[in-house]
Amino acid sequence: MCKISELISNVTCFEMIRENRWPDGVVHCPHCDSGHVKKNGHDTVQTECQHYQCKHCDRYFDDLTNTVFAGHHQPLKVWVSCLYLMGLNVSNSQISKELDLSLSDVHVMTTLLRTSVVKRKPDITLEGEVEFDEVYIVA
Repeated sequence: MCKISELISNVTCFEMIRENRWPDGVVHCPHCDSGHVKKNGHDTVQTECQHYQCKHCDRYFDDLTNTVFAGHHQPLKVWVSCLYLMGLNVSNSQISKELDLSLSDVHVMTTLLRTSVVKRKPDITLEGEVEFDEVYIVA
């Protein structure tokens, strides 16, 4: 039986991160938002992770800097697989079996992913005429 984490690669995941993070193809520094950035080698553990140096503020960063995936020991493909399974409403117990992780590791990962999604959710501002049907408001 094939596991989902075997179907995707870290290369694909890092390409997806770059496409979503910098959709115009221009890498921007997460510290000063400058587009004057040069490539600066690769990560020693996850070799697919590109390192950069900002020419404006002279700081270093990589593909995962200031993302929910930064600073964790699990490969990116495990995080993406976990996120995918969460989207399918799979339980933590099933995710731990599918990804061969302990239940406590999966709990930490799913909690972090959920809170990060909520933090990035834009505030909703209602304008104009708003209609509510069958809503009970407790005063």
